[in-house]
Amino acid sequence: MNAISAYRPLMSQSGIQGTHCIEALDEQGQAREIHIAGERALTIYIDKVELLTLMTMGRRPEELVLGYLLNQGIVDRVEQVRSVQVEWDVEAAAVVTDGSIEGWQERLGRKTVTTGCGQGTVFASMMDKFEDIQLQRQSYSQSGIYGLLDSLSRHNEIYRQAGAVHGCALCRGVDVIDFVEDVGRHNAVDTLAGRMLLDGLQGKDLIFYTTGRLTSEMVIKVAQMGIPLLLSRSGLTQMGLEMAQRVGLTMIGRAKGKHFMVFSGQDNINFDQRPPPRPERAGGRSQGG
Repeated sequence: MNAISAYRPLMSQSGIQGTHCIEALDEQGQAREIHIAGERALTIYIDKVELLTLMTMGRRPEELVLGYLLNQGIVDRVEQVRSVQVEWDVEAAAVVTDGSIEGWQERLGRKTVTTGCGQGTVFASMMDKFEDIQLQRQSYSQSGIYGLLDSLSRHNEIYRQAGAVHGCALCRGVDVIDFVEDVGRHNAVDTLAGRMLLDGLQGKDLIFYTTGRLTSEMVIKVAQMGIPLLLSRSGLTQMGLEMAQRVGLTMIGRAKGKHFMVFSGQDNINFDQRPPPRPERAGGRSQGG
């Protein structure tokens, strides 16, 4: 991530409601009002050229667009973006650049279908940059992870209300700095990347949390953000693990309550709350008779 800059693009404030109330019938045929997650199409245009269409809840669309451009390697400095204007009546996000972005249209032809919900492709330029990443090593404690999981349990507002969404968070120590929910976990990642780009946040002292799977694409994006610890309540894929090991990313999954599994970076964890060893019975182990 870049150093703190006073520059900010001209951005609309077009966030929309995350949930909608509808009527449905329960298993007894009784009418009930329930909340469901919103989902809208948002087509991104760069200097009037169409990039792609994202499906999103639409709560923080400008940051989502910025983070997407950053994580796909289309921009690397906030100063390259003059404005981001979202208009929901035409389901479009218009990005105006400073003219320094070159070759992005050619890179669109080099992409890989992925497991990511809500996007499904990774431009090859992401992999090109990934090869040069080596994350700064950090140490973490078992008790600190427990404290962070407790803090995170107070979030997931839309999931508790309507389900059908993923949540991601930027954390420092046991504190949650920012929490984003969206219909796709990669939308939530990109929104937080956009926040980091705008505010000049450095990733080296941050922790990234996601409710989703730890896939290769998730590892690539978090590594690009310079964040050395990736934490999830879900599991992982083989490629996700291999890529985490390659860049020195500490990766913890199946994390909930007092349980977690350290899949990579085991040497970076201080297990300071291990239970004491059981005392041996008087007289030693029985030999039988």
